[in-house]
Amino acid sequence: LNLSNFDTTNVTDMGLMFNECHELKEIKGIENFDTSNVTNMNAMFQKCNVLEFLDLSNFDTSIVSDMEAMFSYCHKLKEIKGIENFDTSNVTNMNAMFQYCRELEHLNLTNFDTSNVTDMIFMFAFCHKLKSIQGINNFNTSKVKDMKAMFAVCKEIEYLDLSNFDTSNVTNMDCMFSYCFKL
Repeated sequence: LNLSNFDTTNVTDMGLMFNECHELKEIKGIENFDTSNVTNMNAMFQKCNVLEFLDLSNFDTSIVSDMEAMFSYCHKLKEIKGIENFDTSNVTNMNAMFQYCRELEHLNLTNFDTSNVTDMIFMFAFCHKLKSIQGINNFNTSKVKDMKAMFAVCKEIEYLDLSNFDTSNVTNMDCMFSYCFKL
């Protein structure tokens, strides 16, 4: 898919934009998207089953509030370039954000500001090959209410630094670390 000439300057909603593009292998031009007015990225790439690489290095996510299932079911996704620069200060929903990204091995979420997030259910669930989540030690989880299956079936993860997690408002931790065989 070549979107090199797309002008997304006035776009406010990118929810479900590429949802269920099961055979989509490449999105040309996405690295030039102007996302400065976008508030919704809910399930934007959900079920892009064969997509292996995304260059989101120029994404401006400063006013995005919903990232639920943004990369969910991207089974072959190996790299998300630029995710380390995401401004998530206004995001409230990260439910299933990376769920079923079976090929992702490393995530750099160092600059993620999760201070307004209330939902982290299934956030990293079924990321079978995930070995490290850089920056998770800086997550502000003071408003999070649900962490159900957050890391479930992360079969390769050996270490998680959750020492700064504030779970005082969490009501659900069901299956949070279930099937983390190497943890």
